[in-house]
Amino acid sequence: MRLSISTKIRASGDLIRMDLALGAGIFFVAGEILAIGGLPPVNQVLLGFLTLFFISGSANISNDYFDRDVDSVNLPTRPLPSGRISIPELWLLFLLFTAAGLTTAAFLGPLVLALVSVFWGIALLYNIRLKNFGFAGNLVVAVCVAMTVTLGGIAVGTINGVVLTFAALAFLFDLGEEIASDAMDVEGDQLRSSKSLAKRWGRTTAIRITGVMFAVFCLLTLLPFLMGWLGIDYLFLGAVMDLWTISCLWSLMRSRTEEEGREQIRRLYLAWGLFVIVFAITRIL
Repeated sequence: MRLSISTKIRASGDLIRMDLALGAGIFFVAGEILAIGGLPPVNQVLLGFLTLFFISGSANISNDYFDRDVDSVNLPTRPLPSGRISIPELWLLFLLFTAAGLTTAAFLGPLVLALVSVFWGIALLYNIRLKNFGFAGNLVVAVCVAMTVTLGGIAVGTINGVVLTFAALAFLFDLGEEIASDAMDVEGDQLRSSKSLAKRWGRTTAIRITGVMFAVFCLLTLLPFLMGWLGIDYLFLGAVMDLWTISCLWSLMRSRTEEEGREQIRRLYLAWGLFVIVFAITRIL
């Protein structure tokens, strides 16, 4: 059956995972803002955002190919299992996004281009091989997410304590989220040789480890205020986010189904993303 153009466009958006790709671009810009304490030149903002949007999008696209068997069990409505996107169409979109991301990175300088190329290579290697390494694979993803903030600072030529703290927060957040997401995907992971913590030690233990990661995350949010780098406005926003995080974690630990667990993970993402965006805006103002 021939699918409509609108169906293909929606399927492409699902492949790209717009929320994650947009988030990567926003975190790059946030890194720039946190580094200089204000808004960088418009061309750096646009190029930085587009670079991480396209590179993150390309990683998400290739992830669907290598996850196609698992998705047929866990997420059968994804573009490949549902038949809304063919494999040749997927790889064409992957190449377009990769080329676009590397091109925009080149305009930000050779160092940024080199680091983005490494970022892209690690993400692809993770999708091909490292995902089955369980906690080690989780660490790789968390490092890549932390790089999105750090790259912003590098692009504007400044790495300070605030940038490094937010990179560490991004690392801890994503590591906890990756472990929790694996706990929601245990059934599909039986189809591959995954060594996820949930598969090895059980869903309950994996969720508890997630709780530890987020406890450290909440404590680390205090560092910029305690060091005198940021003021009371940051402390207030951080406290709101920490309370929301604790609420989501409590619900996650009590969740009875995978769908309930995924909903709490989505809420965690929303809280973290809004916190970074709102705080970055306060730095501009």
